[in-house]
Parts: sequence; C-alpha cells; structure tokens
Amino acid sequence: MFRVFNTPLSPWREMQRLRREMNRLVADWPAMYRVNMAPAYPAMNVWASENGAIVTAELPGVKPEDIDISVMNDTLTLSGDRGEEECGEETRYHRRERGCGSFTRSFQLPFVVEPGKVDAVFEKGVLHITLPRAEADKPRKISVKAG
Repeated sequence: MFRVFNTPLSPWREMQRLRREMNRLVADWPAMYRVNMAPAYPAMNVWASENGAIVTAELPGVKPEDIDISVMNDTLTLSGDRGEEECGEETRYHRRERGCGSFTRSFQLPFVVEPGKVDAVFEKGVLHITLPRAEADKPRKISVKAG
C-alpha cells in the first residue's frame, strides 16, 4: 500500500480521483471556451422579399448619433459605439454582462440595394432599417412572342 503524507492511498482511489477531475474539466470546457467567444453584437433580424429587406438591430444604451449605417451593393455594415455606464465613485460592479465600446457588423444581403432610398428609424433601443431592392436587380418578366 502506498502512503502519501501519512495517508493510505490505494491505486484505485487515485484513479477514481483522476477520473472525477477529468470529468470536471470536460464539463467545464464549454464554459471556459465561451469566455473567449463574444456573441454577435448587436443581435439582428433580417426579413427579405422581392422588393427589399427590413433589418432590425437591438442597440440598448446606444445614442442614434453614435450609429453608422453603410450600404455598398449587397453588403450592409452597421457600426457604432456604446459608452460605458458610470454609477459613481462609491460604487463598483457586482455583475457585468452588458459590454461597452465600439462594434461593427457586416453581412451580405440576397440582392443589391438602392442606397439612396435606405431608411433608418431608431425607437426604444431598436434600430429599424428599410433596404429597398435596386430596380436594376429586380427580376423582370420576359414576354414570349409567337413567331
């Protein structure tokens, strides 16, 4: 029998301890991995039809003047800045889940957009962007003539 620090230690007990530690490590792995992965911010929804698309983005705590929207061909880019909240000198964070700082999010739309007709409205922390499809990109019905 092995003795470590005056405690009897069987090889089987040590194997069980090692297995428990490995199980704990594997169980904690997704949580440790998520720490390094930031979720996509802002959360966005996109609806599309033949005439255009509507995009909504959740932007709590962002001022409208701190939002930048750009459209080039079929790519929408949304960027901005969310400042850090200050609660005073005498306070400290107990829990902090909402991030702060600059953000940029780009994605490709299923069609080319008419950039001069894009409309954006910011209401109650949600940005609504209307993106009309470019006339040149809309499908055209071709009539067939009998010959």
